[in-house]
Amino acid sequence: MFDWDLLRGTTGVLVMTQLAQERGVPAAAVLAGTSLSLEAVQDPDREITARDELTVVRNLLGRCGGEPGLGVAAGSRNAMSLSGSWGLALLSSRTPREAVGVAVRYVGHTFAFGRLRFSESGGEARLVLDDQGVPEDVRPFLAERAMTGMQMIGRELFATDVLARRIAFRRTAPADISRYLAVFGIQPVFGAAVDEIVFDSAYLDAPLPQATEWARSTCENLCRALLARRQARGGVAGAVRDLLVRDPGEVPDQAAVATELFMSSRTLSRRLNEEGTSFRALLDEVRQLLSEQLLDHTDMTTEQVAARLGYAEAASFIRAFRRWQGVPPQEYRARGPRANARAELDATARRTRPEPEFAAARECLDPAAS
Repeated sequence: MFDWDLLRGTTGVLVMTQLAQERGVPAAAVLAGTSLSLEAVQDPDREITARDELTVVRNLLGRCGGEPGLGVAAGSRNAMSLSGSWGLALLSSRTPREAVGVAVRYVGHTFAFGRLRFSESGGEARLVLDDQGVPEDVRPFLAERAMTGMQMIGRELFATDVLARRIAFRRTAPADISRYLAVFGIQPVFGAAVDEIVFDSAYLDAPLPQATEWARSTCENLCRALLARRQARGGVAGAVRDLLVRDPGEVPDQAAVATELFMSSRTLSRRLNEEGTSFRALLDEVRQLLSEQLLDHTDMTTEQVAARLGYAEAASFIRAFRRWQGVPPQEYRARGPRANARAELDATARRTRPEPEFAAARECLDPAAS
């Protein structure tokens, strides 16, 4: 059954609000019955429950539900707002198989209501939307949105379409299917037994091409913001750190970074030393942050995280992580994100400010601590 208290970002609600406004429906009308305001759904850091989003879906359908392909229109826009650790894991995938694995595990936190099931047989790969527990009145819209979102991810992330062999919907055929044809490139099957996308399994293990510039900048901006919260850096050190997060899964070495900055490796080392740091220290900052995000917010294995960070073997990553955190990755993950965030806050307090200034923030993370 679907968890209606599952927390998710506001992107889906923001898209539906925009669709409603474009059709002459005020934002207040589509947000009615929730505690959300237009300002709240525009906040990228805000989280809402799936229950609140369901209310917005029903409000939108009550006003605009007769429009063919409305879920396709919503799904096309949702895919353009990839962010967060889920997006980071997708962007650093090396093959479509890895990307599918990420999508199957975490799509419920984004634009889908339900779960994805993946299977392979007879040269075909199938992604089936399992929306058991989702009310009948919203299923067609939500299935359209989810299927479209998955199609758009491949297009926007990897600058290529994985051409579907078949796209199927349980809903009856609408009067106008032009939106479906524009997104999927083939005519869907309506009245099917399941909502699914079927494609050639030969795509799964081919190396993914370079991500689009939009996808790269999305990931880079996310990483830069996270790093800045921990420790702001300017000068040459800031430029080096920006280069280290530019391409997910592709960590450049010192020689490559020096070339990008139009200087020799020796000069780069000297300039960083003058700023009180080193290339190794900056690389550690980036790898530590990304490893924490992936361990806290995904269920990727230690080996998978190590590969994403450019380590040739997991043992090297485990040694480095123990040096950063004092514990191996498995123990860090077992503590949970809230405990890890509280530990980071305490460490920051010890490094930078008197302890009392952090009491309120620590209480927010763990009220029992006070």
